[in-house]
Amino acid sequence: MKRDEGLFAEIAASVAQGFDGQIAHTQALVRFASTRGAEHDVQDFVAETLAERGYAVERFAIDAAAIAAHPGGGAITPDHSDAPIVVGLHRPQSHAGRSLILQGHVDVVPPGPADLWTRPPFEPVIDGDWLYGRGAADMKAGHAANLFALDALRRLGLQPAAPVTIQSVIEEESTGNGALMAHLAGYSADAVLIPEPMDERLVRANTGVLWFTVEVRGRPVHVRAMGDGANAIDAVYRVVSALRALETAWNERRRAHSHFAGLAHPINLNVGRIEGGDWTSSVPAWCRAACRLAIYPGVAAAEAAREVEACIDAFARSDPFLSHSPPQVTFDGFFSEGYVLEQGSTAEAALAEAHRTAMGEALQDVTMPCYLDARVHALYDRVPALCYGPIAENIHGFDERVSLSSLQRVTTAMALFVADWCGTEAVPTR
Repeated sequence: MKRDEGLFAEIAASVAQGFDGQIAHTQALVRFASTRGAEHDVQDFVAETLAERGYAVERFAIDAAAIAAHPGGGAITPDHSDAPIVVGLHRPQSHAGRSLILQGHVDVVPPGPADLWTRPPFEPVIDGDWLYGRGAADMKAGHAANLFALDALRRLGLQPAAPVTIQSVIEEESTGNGALMAHLAGYSADAVLIPEPMDERLVRANTGVLWFTVEVRGRPVHVRAMGDGANAIDAVYRVVSALRALETAWNERRRAHSHFAGLAHPINLNVGRIEGGDWTSSVPAWCRAACRLAIYPGVAAAEAAREVEACIDAFARSDPFLSHSPPQVTFDGFFSEGYVLEQGSTAEAALAEAHRTAMGEALQDVTMPCYLDARVHALYDRVPALCYGPIAENIHGFDERVSLSSLQRVTTAMALFVADWCGTEAVPTR
């Protein structure tokens, strides 16, 4: 779409007019402590908000059997959320444009020790240009932007001239099963926009992710006879060292993956949780380490999982104790491939023009060595999946925050993109 100065000015003014309400809505979302399994209340709020605006609202649960049958499904464990997925549907009068999914997730990672936050994590506070709070950036600001970009058009008497699906999903931080379930339920479109906090850049490629737990059983004895026992915690440390060698080997393969060749360390192994033992003066009889490991696009999750298992098995056979008591490996979360957003799509061109109009500069792309729900749409729907959102800091850390000026610019770009991609028609009078 060639720049229409009049429409741009009207959309920018409309976004600005509604921005105080957008900030308030984002703060309302942040106040829900929607960690894994606790997203029910925020999803009720989302459903009510969509219904108030006249969208047809649908809610549905994760189908465990359907997820288990899909190669990109994460394991359904006791920790898996049972909150619903919420979808709002815009149905145009004319069906003249191209359809779109606007997607956001409501689940957030745990805040950690409250005393390490400057402000309480679920009490959103504005300080200068920044809105603070757990989930403020990842990704409740983007979640709200999906709605308020459409609101900006509606204030101008316009609505998309194509179907728009607003998806509010769960499990983005742990399995990706929320977005995958929406795909399996049949929701699809010609393109997808997910406003994750990407510092006003478009994600060109991202890694897949595996979650797995390594468990070792030791031989408990009193510490006075420590040499007669086998310390399960020490044994897990040795297994992690073997996995570090695998991490190094996978990073050395980055040159075979063009989008990752320039990154120093795209494959990251993280030991996110470790627990073990029962008594300080007893040699520990058990230890579990929960691990996260990235994989390159084009590498099947099952293939990477086999390599992880082979690495641990080979090390165990060389270890005097573990050769007789091998570690158990359980894949219990993300089991997902990465993706590459191929250049040249009309959807990317439309977003690039909207970004240039709103920001006054060309859209830059970025490779992200992390999980993104865009993989569902890129790999299984095979449509352009555009992951693009505001500037943010301290995601998954303390004092997480999102830039409000950037959020306003991104919302303007999003509204422009919707107007171009979907086309517009007059809002019907009731």
